Amino acid sequence: MTKAVLLEDPHQVADEVFTGYDIEVERVKGALEEDALIERLQDADIVGIRSKTHVTSRVISSCPRLKVVGCFCIGTNQVDLSAATKAGVTVFNAPYSNTRSVVELAIGHIINLARHVETRNQDLQRGIWNKSASGSHEVRGKTLGIIGYGNIGTQLSVLAEAMGMNVVFYDSAQRLAMGNARALPTMDEVLKTADFISLHVDGRKSNEGLIGKRQFDQMKEGAIFINLSRGIVVDVDALAENIRSGKISGAAVDVYPEEPQKNGNEFHSPLLGLPNTILTPHIGGSTLEAQFDIGQFVAHKIADYWHRGSTEMSVNMPNLKLNTHPDSLYRLAFLHSNMPGVLGRINQVFANQNVNINGQILGTEGQVGYALTDIASELPVSAVAEIRSMPETIGLRVLSLR
Repeated sequence: MTKAVLLEDPHQVADEVFTGYDIEVERVKGALEEDALIERLQDADIVGIRSKTHVTSRVISSCPRLKVVGCFCIGTNQVDLSAATKAGVTVFNAPYSNTRSVVELAIGHIINLARHVETRNQDLQRGIWNKSASGSHEVRGKTLGIIGYGNIGTQLSVLAEAMGMNVVFYDSAQRLAMGNARALPTMDEVLKTADFISLHVDGRKSNEGLIGKRQFDQMKEGAIFINLSRGIVVDVDALAENIRSGKISGAAVDVYPEEPQKNGNEFHSPLLGLPNTILTPHIGGSTLEAQFDIGQFVAHKIADYWHRGSTEMSVNMPNLKLNTHPDSLYRLAFLHSNMPGVLGRINQVFANQNVNINGQILGTEGQVGYALTDIASELPVSAVAEIRSMPETIGLRVLSLR
């Protein structure tokens, strides 16, 4: 039976989806270190993770049965995608499912930090009545600078503008501005212009240390800083120094360079105890609505791949989906090195053995090609063996369509 191991507690709806496709589910609390993960995945076909479990090259090479990694989150930087592709392991994520949750948290932080809600709350919790307008501002008419104008950045842009904010943004890729937002030519221009700065970039290596001392020096006096993206993109020591000096008048941080492996573990950061600073434990996408959507979306993508070979929205394979013809008996999901003539060679194998093809699609990406081929006749074992023995073959699965 097909087995999926789910770590870090994705929503239970994933179990329901997998069970409906006859996929056995085993759950593991929290994340696992590399050696423990390898041991747990020896009999697994599928692994589901969130942000703290790292599927390294060693994990992939040590778990030959593993064929799918499902990231029940947005990011995939915790997976060695190159090693996965070379080994024929398909990776899925949920690039849109928690967008709204992150955006709503960012909007809440913008208002709370502008009004010093956290500071006033702490005073009152200690029994100190401190009714004052000092340092508190409306957000209407202020400028929000967004670094990273993808799915989250664009939706934040729309909601911020609806509150009366001016929006400027920078993205390394060319992006269409939403509403009256303005793209600025450099990140430095955004940092110099904005009253509020919100980061929404991914965890790629080139973004490590994106915001450090030089970038904080360029920000306005009294700017408010929000990071709900990735912990590695900000020098937290530099941020702490700028909060203490007053250069940054408020900050909200949800992600950190080092995070505890599971709930209850001790957390350390130079940001602890700083004024007008809101720290949250990586909960940007942690709403029940978002986790349900993520669990359902990723589980369905995995199940569709496992039973129909569809790689639609995979992050490391050519994206293919082939409609099933009612006469089809088998589907071959064929991953191979991206070299000329491979598809012609497998079709010649079928022709030589009188195998009837009634549907086929091919896609290539980088070093790999992926083909789905539907068969409307009996499929000789010798034909499958011949294709498996081709030097270009990375992986071949024969799926029954009946």
